[in-house]
Parts: sequence; C-alpha cells; structure tokens
Amino acid sequence: MIHAEISIYPMATPKTSASFYIAKAIESIQDMEGIRYQINPMGTVLESESIDKIYEASKSMSEVVHNLGVDRVEVILKIDSRRDIDKSMEEKLESVKKYLES
Repeated sequence: MIHAEISIYPMATPKTSASFYIAKAIESIQDMEGIRYQINPMGTVLESESIDKIYEASKSMSEVVHNLGVDRVEVILKIDSRRDIDKSMEEKLESVKKYLES
C-alpha cells in the first residue's frame, strides 16, 4: 500500500486564503479510480495500490490550480511505499492511537 501526503500552495493569489484552490484540487480527484484520500489541516493524504495513481492524482491537483489562473504552484509530496504489510490510512492511525490511550 502506498500513502502520500500532498500539500499544494498557490502562489501570488489575490487573497491569502488557499481554501478555494485546495477544494478545487481535491474535487479533481474525488472520482479518480484507485485513489482514496483524507484531508487534514495541513494537506491531503492519498492512498493507493499504485505509485502511478499517486503521481496522477498529484498532477491533477496541481494542474487544476494552474487552470484557475495561478501561474505558480508549490507542491510538496511525501510518499510512504510499504510492501511488507497492507495497512489502510485508518489502520495506521489506530496503530498510533493505541499508545495514546494507555
């Protein structure tokens, strides 16, 4: 299973808020086959069996922001590719939470 965290930063926009652009970027992957996602305050976590799907989603998200008239988009992509076990995003969170509860 492959997990990635993507953060997209539109540069030089009229307002300091990036929420509109981030929402449009996420809309671009909502119906993408082979990708699950979970938003958080600092980025979006992507989940897929395929690294190519992670790259495809990343490209789609950045392109949609460019297509909204943003000439410069900074993208930070962090990837965790693990082949020894198959854990979902939720299972990874639960693995940490069990130590917080004790």
